[in-house]
Amino acid sequence: MLDVRVVVVDERAARTELRRQIAGLEAQLSAAVAEGVPAAPLAAARGPRLLTLGELERVRDALAARVADAHGVLRERHEREEANRAVLERMLLEPGRYKFARIANRDLGEPGCGVWQVRPRLGLIGMLMGWWQVKLSSGCPLQN
Repeated sequence: MLDVRVVVVDERAARTELRRQIAGLEAQLSAAVAEGVPAAPLAAARGPRLLTLGELERVRDALAARVADAHGVLRERHEREEANRAVLERMLLEPGRYKFARIANRDLGEPGCGVWQVRPRLGLIGMLMGWWQVKLSSGCPLQN
């Protein structure tokens, strides 16, 4: 005798859960893009249609990969900005050790066009005497 078992899948619950996961991933990706992470546009849809469970899973997995990449970019940027802030702190404490060093505000994750730079106080005389100071430029150059 042949034993046949029928497996019933609650497709509605699976679809609801996949759509919930996709919505969460889209929100995370949107937040990363809002922080300045570049994101390639999604492939254009072929028109309205109902996705199969497999297609929904592929969409979810692709979004999860994009979110992971975006988080990696953000993590690297924050680490680089934190390292630049540490250098700026050392520049402010000992400007003579960082002669002519420059750090832009954008490298610190700050808005504006300002640049922190170590310069000799009183020009050539200050350079010869070892009088160094850290100055912040006044900002963006004027538009022509």
